[in-house]
Amino acid sequence: MPLEKADLELIEVAQNTIKKLYKDGKHHIGAAIRTKTGKIYSAVHLEAYIGRVSVCAEAIVIGKAISEGESDFDTIVAVRHPDPTQKEQKIEVVSPCGICRELISDYGTETQVILKGTDNYIKKKIHELLPDKYIRTE
Repeated sequence: MPLEKADLELIEVAQNTIKKLYKDGKHHIGAAIRTKTGKIYSAVHLEAYIGRVSVCAEAIVIGKAISEGESDFDTIVAVRHPDPTQKEQKIEVVSPCGICRELISDYGTETQVILKGTDNYIKKKIHELLPDKYIRTE
């Protein structure tokens, strides 16, 4: 699915958030989410010395939006700030990890995710990134 102007703006919000809040060893992933009402929220991940305690930026931005009363999500994106020692210093779009894919799908089965394709950015619905998701039956 091709990107629209609003998607490029969402990427820019995530990039600006991580540029502003990047801290080596603490925050290197930023995320932004657009709700169906058009509001945009952004956040960074929280890295911890003990990896299990770390929290992904996607989880934090979803929680931030929910805390503000939003529950219908349109599109989400995550970006990674390069390590200061890397030659290339471009902030790039990154794919959500498996846990984030589960979380995104739990809170919006139709949510679109912006990804870096071979030649450009693309969008996919979360269920395309997490096919045959386990569904709890009561």
